[in-house]
Amino acid sequence: MTGPLVTNDLVTAGILAGLLGFIFYTSGLQSKFWRNFYKYVPALLLAYMLPAVLTALNVIGEEWTETVDDRTVVHRSSLYYVASRLFLPASLILFTLSIDLQSILRLGWRALVMFFAGTIGIIIGGPIALAVGGYLFPSLVEAGGHDATWRGLATLAGSWIGGGANQAAMLEIFEYNQELYGGMVLVDIVVANIWMALLLIGVNYRDRINRWLKADTRPIEELKRKVMEFTRKTARIPTLRDYMMILGISLFTVAVAYEAAQWISDGLKAAFPVIADKQSKLSSLGSHFFWLITLATAAGILYSFTPIRNLEGAGASKIGSVFIYFLVATIGMKIDLSKIFEQPELIFVGLLWMSIHALIMIVVAKWTRSPYFFLAVGSQANVGGAASAPVVAAAFHPALTSVGALLAILGYVVGTYGAWLSAMLMAWVTEWLR
Repeated sequence: MTGPLVTNDLVTAGILAGLLGFIFYTSGLQSKFWRNFYKYVPALLLAYMLPAVLTALNVIGEEWTETVDDRTVVHRSSLYYVASRLFLPASLILFTLSIDLQSILRLGWRALVMFFAGTIGIIIGGPIALAVGGYLFPSLVEAGGHDATWRGLATLAGSWIGGGANQAAMLEIFEYNQELYGGMVLVDIVVANIWMALLLIGVNYRDRINRWLKADTRPIEELKRKVMEFTRKTARIPTLRDYMMILGISLFTVAVAYEAAQWISDGLKAAFPVIADKQSKLSSLGSHFFWLITLATAAGILYSFTPIRNLEGAGASKIGSVFIYFLVATIGMKIDLSKIFEQPELIFVGLLWMSIHALIMIVVAKWTRSPYFFLAVGSQANVGGAASAPVVAAAFHPALTSVGALLAILGYVVGTYGAWLSAMLMAWVTEWLR
């Protein structure tokens, strides 16, 4: 048999869980070495790369072959399938069930304007960056099928509008070659963290920036008061009942969404030949996975209008994050590290893309006289999601941490749809440049 040392999915799942435990254990240590290490190496990057390293060393693997009676039999791990079809939609439900649309509106119109300015910057920035990059580096638009660059960039759009869940959704919906996915992960981590570092540096100069923006910072003080009051009301020590409800509601909803998605997908493909055509840009509308993610997100929003939303106080989004990190680890198993540095031009596209996003944010902030807080948190709610938006918000004041989380949740809601639109525009740009 030609394959990895470990071929049992149960053992592999345990190894991945152990890696994630190691990452989070060391990221919480206070030693100088680990503090400096995680200052420059994000935990999310390790969650991708450590499984990829084990795959490169042939310890674990996503696919391997075996010769049986002179026939070559291909074996595939089912871990990614389970994680993408069960854990991913469940995490989206848990991330969105706590969204409070009224609270978001009470943040003030400037907060929402800055958030959606960031979203628009990502949606249109991708096609513009790909157009420039494709003109300078024709190889970016030469590949077709599952290797097409625009399919990979769609995963960046998902990550930079929503987060890891939306990124994984785009990877599955547009079926990008996962052996090439490591290059996109590198662009995501490098570019997003450069931008986050610049935003955090700006926090030290927020008074000077606010004066240049001619911003009214009084709403920020009101925000601090409201957020501290909201936190006191919802936080509680979770019980076994809470955990069982979180798992029961999320996983049962995924089961219903899975069946409903199959019915919608089959119906659309039967009714519209253009959707059934795999070569059509609209073929993603016939994707079972697309509708699974859409229905799961919609269910989470509906739950936010019911008492189920109170499960956030017991840690619903934390359970969702556990699901996401396990999904990330299974994706890491599929990454071919040898292909990560094959396309340095992707870094150029990513940097240009983020520059367009930043320029739009600055122009809109100046035009609306929005405080730097709304610019920084609105941007990170898109680009960094729940992993970093609260970090940036806390840099202004600890009481504002949940504001970053709240806007990040909004990013999860619109991430899949905004990324899909951006992907369609990038597909059009690719055809135009050819």
